Amino acid sequence: MAKSNSFKPGRHLLQVPGPTNIPDRVLKALSIPTIDHRGPEFSEIAKRVLDRVRAVFKTVQPVIMYPGSGTGAWEAAIVNTLNPKDKVLMFETGQFSFQWAEQARKLSLEVDFVPGDWRTGADPKIVEQKLSQDKEHKIKAILVLHNETSTGVVSNIGKIRQAMDSAKHPALLLVDTISSLGSIDYRHDEWKVDVTVGGSQKGLLLPPGLSFNAISQKALDASMRSTMTKSYWDWKPMLENNKNGFFPYTPATNLVFALDEAINILMEEGLENVFKRHARLAEAARTAVKAWGLEILAKNPDEYSNSVTAVLLPAGHDADNLRSIILNEYNMALGMGLNKVKGKVFRIGHLGDFNETMLLGTLGGVELGLKKAKVPYKAGGLMAALDYLSK
Repeated sequence: MAKSNSFKPGRHLLQVPGPTNIPDRVLKALSIPTIDHRGPEFSEIAKRVLDRVRAVFKTVQPVIMYPGSGTGAWEAAIVNTLNPKDKVLMFETGQFSFQWAEQARKLSLEVDFVPGDWRTGADPKIVEQKLSQDKEHKIKAILVLHNETSTGVVSNIGKIRQAMDSAKHPALLLVDTISSLGSIDYRHDEWKVDVTVGGSQKGLLLPPGLSFNAISQKALDASMRSTMTKSYWDWKPMLENNKNGFFPYTPATNLVFALDEAINILMEEGLENVFKRHARLAEAARTAVKAWGLEILAKNPDEYSNSVTAVLLPAGHDADNLRSIILNEYNMALGMGLNKVKGKVFRIGHLGDFNETMLLGTLGGVELGLKKAKVPYKAGGLMAALDYLSK
């Protein structure tokens, strides 16, 4: 048998903004033998998980949990609350806002898609302006991403809610938190969000495979009037079965075990400490980027993401070539630029099960790659981050 030359010593560094590194305790929970999903033991676990996960969303309202990706939870949010031909307001903040808007159109919604530069978040002033002008209340919902994974830009959901209240408009507020939940402070109840969309593979410390809808009473009321075609994503049978710890179809049993342990980990650290850790590590990453003389894609410091930093390369330099060099030479995966920023940016994921030494290893790999790829930069980004973290 011919020898393989593919072996790379050391651990692979997964520094994309999701899926993220999984804690050993969660991996062990995943390996627990599968049990009967219709039996009393699973019912007890599921009821406990469905109750406890509400704390991560900061809600006392129901959270529905699907076997599926975040894209599925997008669809569930739409088909349970809206009707065909309804008008919705959305903002172009990056690739995933673009994809959610495309999904809304495919589901026969009229989308008012405010164009953006992929460097700024949803503008609360535009929200208030458009809602104030909508005297007939044709806009039925605002769909916005809390954290745009493709750009590292955060939209201020609290201020968007203030704008909606100032306009005295009854539109629903649907928010994607797939790359912020469990990493960046988020308040479903306080911000009066009607549907919060979440996914398992980032700040919740799990593999892909679970998605979530946290729902308000207003959203539940809207679901009673919704005429959208739905089956798999229908809230009603989910809520009815969940009361007893069951599901209308086979749940992702071992992911439920893993989520139970992931919630243990988040609560042991304390959510506020989780947010502080992410903020500190993110600022260290940004300190390194600025020391390198490179540009952060997000324009406004108050919109910087604490879960992912997208870094612009100088004109004439290919970010995908840099990523390829770093992967092949140093066994580290960084996030690629998507769509409009493909080849222009690379993304550093700094979320989930992540600490100072992991960040410093990541930044060291980036700095090695910048030099090897002959990207013009100033040496010392790694040391600048280390100095920041040691204060």
